[in-house]
Amino acid sequence: MAFEVLPVASLHGVAKTPGDKSISHRALMISALADGDSTLEGLSRGHDVLGTAAALRSLGIEIEDDATVIVHGGADRMVEPISNLDCGNSGTTIRLMLGLLAGRGIHATLVGDASLSGRPMDRVKVPLELMGALVEGQGPRCQPPVSVSRTDPLVGIDYTLPVASAQVKSAILFAGLFASSETIVREHSATRVHTEEMFTEAGIAVSVSKDEAITTTLQPGLPHARTWHIPGDPSQAAFFVVAGLLGADASVTISNLYAGPGRSGFLDVLMRMGASIQREISGQTMKVTASSSELLGTEILATEIPSLDEVPILSVAAAAAQGTTIFRDVGELRVKESDRYAQSAALARSLGATVSEQGDDLVIEGLGTARRFRQISLDPHGDHRMAMSAAIAGVVGAGATISDISCVETSFPGFFDQLGGLA
Repeated sequence: MAFEVLPVASLHGVAKTPGDKSISHRALMISALADGDSTLEGLSRGHDVLGTAAALRSLGIEIEDDATVIVHGGADRMVEPISNLDCGNSGTTIRLMLGLLAGRGIHATLVGDASLSGRPMDRVKVPLELMGALVEGQGPRCQPPVSVSRTDPLVGIDYTLPVASAQVKSAILFAGLFASSETIVREHSATRVHTEEMFTEAGIAVSVSKDEAITTTLQPGLPHARTWHIPGDPSQAAFFVVAGLLGADASVTISNLYAGPGRSGFLDVLMRMGASIQREISGQTMKVTASSSELLGTEILATEIPSLDEVPILSVAAAAAQGTTIFRDVGELRVKESDRYAQSAALARSLGATVSEQGDDLVIEGLGTARRFRQISLDPHGDHRMAMSAAIAGVVGAGATISDISCVETSFPGFFDQLGGLA
């Protein structure tokens, strides 16, 4: 059933995001490998993360889910699943799980929904097979269903990522825990470092050096059980930040957000566009307040927002800005949960902005204010970020009709309640 979003005159208050999704996935997987009980506080309850928990249960790991989550871990507890592991819509689940399973030496077949079944796994297949695993998927891009197995112990490799991807890097590192020698991953562009940070916190020997490339070196070993405190997700906060900036009378605060490297690039981009953003950092968390602003177009490099997760909502900001915004080298958007390149372009165009698609660059000539947005209708094609971006555009503009919002549950249960609370 279509969901109607109405424009509002003002947006004020405090929004709360779920626990960081990237950290939540990794906390579950690391805890599953650790011998003993780990406690996870603040775990995301989105469908993607719950899917990771379900997959681990299918592998024999006991997980208690109450106000806090307790994982009774141990690599030796893991067994071959009696059925396929359903990864739903989550690229993080399937790619990291391929690395974990290859390392542990467990044969399994991983499946996903229609969207995930169209996403390539060849970038994980290549390095894992160099380590000694066997990864088989569908077609030349190794799309799901994809199976993983091995007969001999894995060997460590020295591998340079051809395309920046924290998921591929993490899959290699998870497999490397069980390798017979050290594993080295080299990157030419920085990506999220959650796996490296969390492995270090769990007692794994990981070192990172920066020269011509960013080089991560991992020694084999198993993590220790511990308590994980999972901060809020900055990628989810981006929607409320843009709402606070584009609203005619708005001020929105989001606190307890992860403040580590690689996740705040969208804030730097928005501040360069003239955004009124206050950022208070305390240790590894931050509080962000965004207030009504007049934005100017800018040039945005893919390296500034390595995961590209914030491009859909930044395209809404670009549509409201005065002047031209150019997203450089964002072709990777085409193989996300949907073709986010085409969808982001279509969303900005439907709002009334002038849009051109130039190879892997996306160019948006803004309207100068969200008050000039048109009323829009959007089919998110099962993509949670597109649905939430359209909702923000509708609230600060002239309204929106979204054909299906169920996909939002994959990452941000309660998003529309939070948005309604600000109105």
